[in-house]
Amino acid sequence: MSADPFNLFARWLADADESGLAEPTACALATASADGRPSCRMVLLKAHGPDGFVVYTNLDSPKARDLKENPRAELCFYWMPLKRQVRVHGPVEPVEAATADAYFASRPRLSRIGAWASRQSEPMESPLDLEKNVMAVAARFGFGRIPRPDNWSGFRLLPDTLEFWMEKPFRQHHRVRFHRENNSWTKQRLFP
Repeated sequence: MSADPFNLFARWLADADESGLAEPTACALATASADGRPSCRMVLLKAHGPDGFVVYTNLDSPKARDLKENPRAELCFYWMPLKRQVRVHGPVEPVEAATADAYFASRPRLSRIGAWASRQSEPMESPLDLEKNVMAVAARFGFGRIPRPDNWSGFRLLPDTLEFWMEKPFRQHHRVRFHRENNSWTKQRLFP
């Protein structure tokens, strides 16, 4: 395995993309509230590299509240066809407004409308509630520009640990952990 965890992650993600997976950037995001209650959900990774791993969300959502109250998280990627897993752990920080604006502008128009229309994770009486909100937002912006809502942005996970796992026959799996210490990375093999 590579000595650079970011190059290795990029290569594995490219392999997952080339394998034909529908959502190779899908990963589980694990957070914990201020009182330690864990929560895990699937999200899509939107950027990655030495400066961090970026996901976006509604800032009123439970995941955003967790990340504000307890700014540490873990991402877990599992690419079953490739028999590979990557775990990324570390502190999180909000992305810059300009970064969130640029990503939001790159999203499909209906996704931008959806960000305005959905009150993510709040109770909903009927699917018609969402449809009404979508129609109202579409009417509000017409064919014009749709700006990023104030309650929609991203978080950057700044990894201090990346762990790579590759399935091998008879539980002889390859497992390597990279850990950041004083701005350099140590690499350690682990028992499977």
